[in-house]
Amino acid sequence: MTKVDFYTGTADKLRTVCQLSHKAMQHGLHTVISLPDAASCDALDKLLWQYPDTAFIPHCRCDTDDADQTPVVLSHDNDKFPHHDLLISLHNECMPFFSRFERVVEIIGLNEEDSRLGRERFKFYRDRGYELRHFDLARENQP
Repeated sequence: MTKVDFYTGTADKLRTVCQLSHKAMQHGLHTVISLPDAASCDALDKLLWQYPDTAFIPHCRCDTDDADQTPVVLSHDNDKFPHHDLLISLHNECMPFFSRFERVVEIIGLNEEDSRLGRERFKFYRDRGYELRHFDLARENQP
């Protein structure tokens, strides 16, 4: 059954996606990042070319020919994916295809609406019996 991790309290959701996808790649996981629209997909694509400063995260769009050989793929309008290790979702609702993945990461920002929508998704997964973990990034980044 799919395991779901919630990362809350981030000031920069796209940077958090970069950090988590880099960590996943280091552990040999293939990652699909599902974004709500083309603009956020473009912004993340640009950021992944720059993050981290001393390494490279190989990535491409989900619909390219070499997506099945690329560790990180981006998607904003597709539900056909080349691999199913890890889904990082930046949507405000649970995606209907989430259960195809071994693990799902939900990232929640600091604003109240994002927190409210995150709590709804948490409840959705919990009510269906999925194993949940929570990581409070705001608390982890405090001195």
